[in-house]
Amino acid sequence: MTEVRVPTLGESVTEATVATWFKKPGDVVAVDEMLCELETDKVTVEVPSPVAGTLSDIVAAEGETVGVNALLANISEGAGGTEAAPKPAEATKAPAAQAATPSSSSVDVMVPTLGESVTEATVSTWFKKVGDTVAQDEMLCELETDKVSVEVPAPAAGTLTEILAGEGSTVEANGKLAVIASGAGAAAAAPAPQAAPAPAAAAAGGKDIEDAPSAKKAMAEAGISRDAVTGTGRDGRVMKEDVAKAIAAGSAAAAAPAPVAAAPRAPSAADDASREERVRMTRLKQTMARRLKEAQNTAAILTTFNEVDMTEVMAIRNTYKADFEKKHGVRMGFMSFFTKACCHALKEIPEVNAEIDGTDVIYKNYVHMGVAAGTPTGLVVPVIRNVDTMSFAEIEKGINVMGKKARDGKLTMADMTGGTFTISNGGVYGSLMTAPILNPPQSGILGMAKIQDRAMVVGGEIVIRPMMYISLSYDHRIIDGKGAVTFLVRVKEMLEDPRRLLMDL
Repeated sequence: MTEVRVPTLGESVTEATVATWFKKPGDVVAVDEMLCELETDKVTVEVPSPVAGTLSDIVAAEGETVGVNALLANISEGAGGTEAAPKPAEATKAPAAQAATPSSSSVDVMVPTLGESVTEATVSTWFKKVGDTVAQDEMLCELETDKVSVEVPAPAAGTLTEILAGEGSTVEANGKLAVIASGAGAAAAAPAPQAAPAPAAAAAGGKDIEDAPSAKKAMAEAGISRDAVTGTGRDGRVMKEDVAKAIAAGSAAAAAPAPVAAAPRAPSAADDASREERVRMTRLKQTMARRLKEAQNTAAILTTFNEVDMTEVMAIRNTYKADFEKKHGVRMGFMSFFTKACCHALKEIPEVNAEIDGTDVIYKNYVHMGVAAGTPTGLVVPVIRNVDTMSFAEIEKGINVMGKKARDGKLTMADMTGGTFTISNGGVYGSLMTAPILNPPQSGILGMAKIQDRAMVVGGEIVIRPMMYISLSYDHRIIDGKGAVTFLVRVKEMLEDPRRLLMDL
C-alpha cells in the first residue's frame, strides 16, 4: 500500500483545499497520472500518482482543507494494480519474435498540433533513447517552433523502438516522430532499429542533405534554384524562411543599388578558437531577432521619457496588500496600477493603441495588453485580453496565470497574439532607464525601470522620494510628439495621484 500525501505547497503556504478528484476508488492509475487538484490562496497544485496501481480509498474528499504532508489517499500496488492494466492478450499467446513485429503492437508518436499558422517545428531535445521503457504521458521529446516550445508525451506505455526525427531535424505538423512498441513484446522489439542516426550521418558529410518539404515547395513556386538559397537549418538544410529571404533579397537587388555585403566573421587565432563555443540559436531566438530587426526597418521608432513619484502607489499597496491578498487570493503588485493607468491614457490618446495597415490606420476600441516576460528560453509577450474592462484583482490574476505559463513553457500561439499595447518591466532586472523596442504591429510600448530613492524638490524643500523613470517607445508614423508626451504625462499623473483612476480623470 502506497500513501498519497500533500506535496510542498510553496513558501509560507501551510494548507490547501481539495478542489477536484480526477479518480475514484477502484480506478487504475499509472505513475505520474494526475489524481487530484489542490487550491491554495496563491496557486493550484496538481497531485500525481507516485506509483502504478489501483486507488483503494480517498481519505480527503473534495472541499476538505488539508495541511502539508497530510494523507490524501492510498494506492494498492501489485496484483490489484497490474490486473487492471492494459491486457496484452494476443502478445502473451504469440511467440516473442512475432510479438516484436510493429504490426502487432506498435504505436506511432506524431507531431502534435503546433498552433494556428504554424506548420513545422524543430526537434530540440530527446529525453529518451531507442530501447528505453516509457510510461504513458511521459515526456519523450521537446519541439521548438517560432513562438513556443511543445512537449511531446508518450501516447502509450511500452518501449521506444525507433526515432524517426533526430535532434535538430525539422518536422511538419502531424509528422511522425517515433514508434513505441507496447505490450509483452515491447522489450524484444527495442534493439532492432538503428536507422535514426543515419540522416545526421549523411548530413555530416555535407552531401544529400534533405531540405524541408515546405522549402522545396516554395522554391518550386518561386522558380528559383537550390543553389540560390543559403540554408540555415541543421548542416545547411534549406528552410522555408531561407527561401523567403532569398526571394526578398532578389527583389531588393532588382529595385536598389548593389547592397553592401555583410561583414564576414573575423578570423580567430588557434588558441582563441579552442576556447570558443558555437551554439545554434533556438527558433524562438531567431524569430525574435528577425521581428525586432523588421520593427527597426519598418517603423519610425522614437522614445520619450518621464519620471514618476511612486510614493502614493507604494502607500496604497502597503496599506491594503494584506486585505487585498486575503480577499482575492493574489498579491497586489505594481503592474495592475500601470496597466490601469495605461488603459485610461489610451482612451485619451487612441493612436497609441492603433496600428498601421498599408495606408489605413486601425483604431482599437479595446485593450489587449501584452506583458513582456523573461524566460530561460528568451523574452515572450503573453497577452491579457480586454484588460480595460478588468478590476485590479482580475489584472493581477491574469498576469500571474500568464507568467506561470511562460515560465513553464506552456504558452500557446493564442496566448501571444492579438496584443494592442505592451508593458515591459526592465526594472525587475535592475534597469535604471530603458527604451524598449516596439512589438509589431503595435505602435507603442511602455518601459518601466527600477524604483530608486532620489532627492527631489517638493514645495520648495528637498525630500527623499521613491522615483521611477518611465518611457514610451512609439511609431512616429502614426503618433506625433505631442501625443506621445501627453500619453506619458497622463500615466505619470494617475500613478502619482491614484485617486484619478477611481474618478476616471
